[in-house]
Amino acid sequence: QVQLAESGGGLVQAGGSLRLSCAASGSIFSIPVMGWYRQAPGKQRELVAVLPSGGITNYADSVKGRFTISRDNAKRTVYLQMNSLKPEDTAVYYCNAEVVYNYYGASQDYWGQGTQVTVSS
Repeated sequence: QVQLAESGGGLVQAGGSLRLSCAASGSIFSIPVMGWYRQAPGKQRELVAVLPSGGITNYADSVKGRFTISRDNAKRTVYLQMNSLKPEDTAVYYCNAEVVYNYYGASQDYWGQGTQVTVSS
């Protein structure tokens, strides 16, 4: 079993910054992909940023130039640095990880419990 533990959400004024963290633990062989998604009230969950191990980052157009995703493979942790936050960034942010759990490459997708980010105007 694998757990994703998120932290770093909160309330911030427009123009401010927050840093989210997500640490993976459990039965893990490797983590090819880690990323962040968000879901605002009444809207579908959407991709924010994704970072394959050793690969190229992918960002939603709405956050390009403001958000930065990074990961520490040794700590099995992914981060999301969010700058110049806007009220429309308000949402529950979810960590996602594709986890390979054995030598044969069997994998499963996992989600964190979500962390609330609220940006006031």
